[in-house]
Amino acid sequence: MALRDELLKSIWHAFTALDVDKSGKVSKSQLKVLSHNLCTVMRIPHDPVALEEHFKDDDEGPVSTQGYMPYLNKFILDKVQDNFNRQDFNRMCWTLCARKNLNRTHLLISDEDAFKIWCIFNFLSEDKYPLAIVTEEGYMMKKGHKRKNWTERWFLLKLNSISYYVSEDLAEKKGDILLDGNCCVESLPDKEGKKCLFYVKCSDKSYEISVSDKKRKQEWIQAIQTCISLLKLGRPAPHRESRQKRRVLRQKQQAEQEELELRMKELQTANEDKQQELEAMRKKLEEAAANAAEEERRLLQTQTEQQDRYRVDLEREKMVRQEMEEQVAQKSTELEQYLQRVRELEDMYHRLEDALEEERSARQDEEMVRRLQARLLEEEATKRAELEQIHLHQQRAISETEAEKQELEKEGTAKENALQAAMLQLEQLESERQGALEQYQDVMQKLEDAANNTRTWKHKVAHHEGLVRLIQPGSKGPQKITNWGPAAFTDAELSLRKKDWQERKNRPAQTQ
Repeated sequence: MALRDELLKSIWHAFTALDVDKSGKVSKSQLKVLSHNLCTVMRIPHDPVALEEHFKDDDEGPVSTQGYMPYLNKFILDKVQDNFNRQDFNRMCWTLCARKNLNRTHLLISDEDAFKIWCIFNFLSEDKYPLAIVTEEGYMMKKGHKRKNWTERWFLLKLNSISYYVSEDLAEKKGDILLDGNCCVESLPDKEGKKCLFYVKCSDKSYEISVSDKKRKQEWIQAIQTCISLLKLGRPAPHRESRQKRRVLRQKQQAEQEELELRMKELQTANEDKQQELEAMRKKLEEAAANAAEEERRLLQTQTEQQDRYRVDLEREKMVRQEMEEQVAQKSTELEQYLQRVRELEDMYHRLEDALEEERSARQDEEMVRRLQARLLEEEATKRAELEQIHLHQQRAISETEAEKQELEKEGTAKENALQAAMLQLEQLESERQGALEQYQDVMQKLEDAANNTRTWKHKVAHHEGLVRLIQPGSKGPQKITNWGPAAFTDAELSLRKKDWQERKNRPAQTQ
């Protein structure tokens, strides 16, 4: 908003400079040139048709500031950005208004200085442009009070009245419409073949007026309403009020300037005293700074020595850490080797368990074969005893009587048959015993293989520093506790058990 207000000040001077006859209006061709120059210096894309489109409902007459402001706001000021050269913009506006505002006959300064003064004036100006100077004039139709006819008059608007004349030369005045705070102006609908109607209602009379177009109607209504509002507030025209405000402000600023000078003198005196105090403080500060610098130098030297000591300690710590890392790496390697060895021993232990399990199965098979052989031997001994009894009875029967010989022969035949059957059964038992013996030999071979396997594993375990002890089968007798653990036996005990088994094996063969 501040940029817009600053730009409007220069644009207002350019617009009023184009208003040569001071009617408050400028032709459309001049406004086209002004708009094109404004778009060029402010770097805005220019639309040459926009002005014609904006005023297409108007006639070919000139345009006032109230009519140009909507176009200026919409197509120029709303698009402007602070990316242009402000001096070029001011120089363009100055070029248009310099002829009107600059009298070169009595000019005591250069044109460039005059341009700079004009820029300063716009910068310091407190007016809000465009100025709402309450003046409006032009031909309009007025309805009579007696004959009610419509007559064209030249109207001239002032702050507190509207005067109407026969023509624009103001030679013959026909009357005045006195304005005050109680007046009002309103728009009327079209009637009696008249368009763009409005009426001004005063305390004693009401006036119906018709203008040429809607834009003129709106301009007149707005201007009259502005005058009524100012009269109602008891205020003068805005530019006079601004001038009075600036005068009061200058007086106030002058008084403040005098008071400020007085205070500046007091402050200057106080400042001199402060300067002396500051000079004394500066000397003290210099001494303190010198002491602080010396202290800082000592601290820096101490810090450097500490850093050297810390560096030596850090290097020593690095060496110790490196040695510790090497030891940890070595210990890790030894631990890995030990774990590998433990895994190998565990594998050997599992294999040894499997071998012992095979040996246990072989011994169970041997026990079963031994029991079967013992049963067969018992049955064989029983049959032999029965055969001996039969033979003895047969001999006694033969020696007793010859008479009974025949009968005994018959009985002998029967018993011979029974003996043959028993012999057949004995041969069958012998064959079964032979099969059991072969099974026993197979079991013994398995037992010997298992013993050899156990012995091999025992040597391997002993080769690995005796970490695992062999679990050996125990004897059939009462369990013994030795330094090798429960259920263990030595090689001598194993030899005795084998010799005992051979003797029991040979006994049935001698009996036959």
